[in-house]
Formats: sequence, structure tokens, C-alpha cells
Amino acid sequence: METMKTPITGNEETTLLKDDETKALSLFYKAFNKCDLKLMEKSWLNTDEISMDNPIGGIRRGWIEISEGYDRIFNGKAQVYVEFYDYTIHRTINMFFTTGRERGYFKTGSDNIDLAIRTTRVFTKTDGVWRQIHHHGSIDTPELLDKYQRAVRK
Repeated sequence: METMKTPITGNEETTLLKDDETKALSLFYKAFNKCDLKLMEKSWLNTDEISMDNPIGGIRRGWIEISEGYDRIFNGKAQVYVEFYDYTIHRTINMFFTTGRERGYFKTGSDNIDLAIRTTRVFTKTDGVWRQIHHHGSIDTPELLDKYQRAVRK
């Protein structure tokens, strides 16, 4: 298992990426950083069985709840950017998960917060395509978590 040091931002040239798992990660970060809900929908398995758990949105289950959260981010007042780095990929035949870190920012007119998030993403292969089925994110520092939650709730 290799720890990947080059960040995934969504701006990668996918033909240069070494495997389909990294391409699936790049698709997610491209959708997120470009605020593209249609592309995000292609990144996730669109069923009621998927889930997301993070410090802002709590637990969301199913594509409808998850897409509503992304829609609020993409169409809200804040600019949010994250990239995935210092990660490992763990594989089976039809599933992989990745654990690592996200860094980036959350900006509004009055807030500028540097983000540092521990992240796990789980994907399954369906009809030959990797689709995300779970995401978990945590913020280690209580002060950063509090600042981020207060800024989002404004």
C-alpha cells in the first residue's frame, strides 16, 4: 500500500492517471470544486442505500438527501474548495475505500477559513463504473470545527 502525496483536485488529466480508482476520485473532486451537481450525480451511486457523514451536514442517507446538501453548497454564498492528499487506496474486486486528508478553504464576505479534514470515501463498482457509496469527514481541531460550523450557519 502506497501513500499518495500528489493531491487530487479534479483538474487532473484523467488519461494520465494510473488507475480507475484515482480517476473516480478525480471525478468527485472535479464535480465538487466546479460546483457541478450533474457531474456529482455521476460520482455517486444514486440509491437510497448510500450515506454521508460530516460535521456540517450530519448523517445523510440516499442520493436525494446527499444531493440536497451539495446543492446548498454549490448554490450558497460561500466559496468552498478542497483537495485530497496524503491518502491510501485499499482495494477488493468490486469495492475500494480511500483514507486521507482534505485541505482547502471556505470563503464568504466575512469569513476565510482554511480547512483541514480527515476523509474516508468508499466506492463500489456497478456496471463497470466506480460509484461512491459512503463518505465520512472529520475535523480534528475543536477550534476549527467550531469556527467552520459558526460560519456555515450564518
